[in-house]
Amino acid sequence: MALHRLSSIVMGVPNTTETADYYTQFGLTYELDGSFSTLDGGRQLRITHAPRRRLIEMSVGVDTPDDLGAAASRLDRLGVHAERGDGTLTAYEKITGVRAVLRVEPRVIQPETPPTPYNGPGRIERTGMRAPGIMRDTPVRPRKLGHVVLGTTDFEATTGFFLDGLGFKLSDRMGDVGAFMRCSTDHHNLLVLAAPVAFLHHTSWQVDDVDEVGRGAAAMLEDHPERHVWGLGRHHVGSNFFWYLKDPAGNFSEYYSDLDCILDDQLWKPEVFEGAKGLFNWGPPLPPSFLKPDDLAGLMTGAHSS
Repeated sequence: MALHRLSSIVMGVPNTTETADYYTQFGLTYELDGSFSTLDGGRQLRITHAPRRRLIEMSVGVDTPDDLGAAASRLDRLGVHAERGDGTLTAYEKITGVRAVLRVEPRVIQPETPPTPYNGPGRIERTGMRAPGIMRDTPVRPRKLGHVVLGTTDFEATTGFFLDGLGFKLSDRMGDVGAFMRCSTDHHNLLVLAAPVAFLHHTSWQVDDVDEVGRGAAAMLEDHPERHVWGLGRHHVGSNFFWYLKDPAGNFSEYYSDLDCILDDQLWKPEVFEGAKGLFNWGPPLPPSFLKPDDLAGLMTGAHSS
């Protein structure tokens, strides 16, 4: 596909200093230009002031200027104006106000890491040593930004913008209220959710394995148990291990590992899942605040203030 990665996002929050401190503790590296970087993805997060928490921008990598032209044509057919720049195409999703930027940039090849040696019934992959996960003592560092989840008041319009306009691929659906879409070989880089107000639900950050999911969450919760939202568990759609935490602005942040990958579009058939079973295969009960965040009513009240 012409799109090849979710490059970066801009997150708007009322409390920038507290939120920036949180993502530094989360394992991102603060750079001199004010952005936050991951181990493999580079500068992938920028935090800026906004009256209420929201996703301001998402940047997606494309291969060639021709890919920008093709996207501009698709957006034009949808009645969406797009601005061409030097190696970029910028368009606004009218329902959520998100600024989508397609940018010509080289593909990022993540360095290959050796698989974690797990023992299983009749299968010994690690002998004479303790499991690596319990021996690690360095802070958890996310490898890359994996996906974002965006709430919208017009599910079909927002989904159409990304699928029919920008060129995302559909991976799976959650009934008529959720669409998992990809702009890379990852199962999803964007999930659009039907919601009573446009808002950023969560960002998701890849770590090495399930031990890093657990270690990262445990470190974040050690002095701040109020950050816990949901986990440890394994999603059904996407198959990844997860643990969700809450930043000081109210956005959820997810450590994940072992996400499904789609290398050949012809070998993947999107499915439609209904109910909570599609959300998780196993884990703690789904907390009501995951689907309806505690500040949702406040976001709705202030929806027209920004």
